[in-house]
Amino acid sequence: MDTAPPRDTGKLTFRDATEADVPALVELIESAYRGDSSRAGWTTEADILQGQRTDPQGVREVVESPGSRLLVVERDGALVACCQLEHRGEAAYFGMFAVRPLLQGAGLGKVIIAEAERSVREGWGAREMHMTVISARAELIAWYERRGYRRTGRLSPFPYGDERFGIPQRDDLAFELLVKEFEG
Repeated sequence: MDTAPPRDTGKLTFRDATEADVPALVELIESAYRGDSSRAGWTTEADILQGQRTDPQGVREVVESPGSRLLVVERDGALVACCQLEHRGEAAYFGMFAVRPLLQGAGLGKVIIAEAERSVREGWGAREMHMTVISARAELIAWYERRGYRRTGRLSPFPYGDERFGIPQRDDLAFELLVKEFEG
């Protein structure tokens, strides 16, 4: 696993997740995307997916995987957000992005994604950031587009029937690849 020392950017501290963080990270990710608690923020998937978004094993796999980091974001020692960064040659993959629902919409996401991009450019020499987003999430895709990501039109199927990823409430779900190329 690639690790980096904690980085303080103003009031936020960024550090790599450890095994001890797994339960709190699962709770954070679930609260940001599923169930009634997610409706307090704007990134909820509760209307299109029910059930779990992740589980301890899925989070643990990211924490332990070589070439992968699960970035923990804290404010005053409290967990407020996280994101996955995975080294894929000249590209990095960005995923498992979650911000506490009551903190969404206040600019925290912009700061976190900028730090993630800086980290993969400087640490891994990444030339691009890739991510997959459920194609039905127009508002979320628009948010990423405002940050320089472009839709590729490349779709991959949603894993219908695998409840580890949730219980779909629609039959038209797919993941779309979004890409941001870094300059210089």
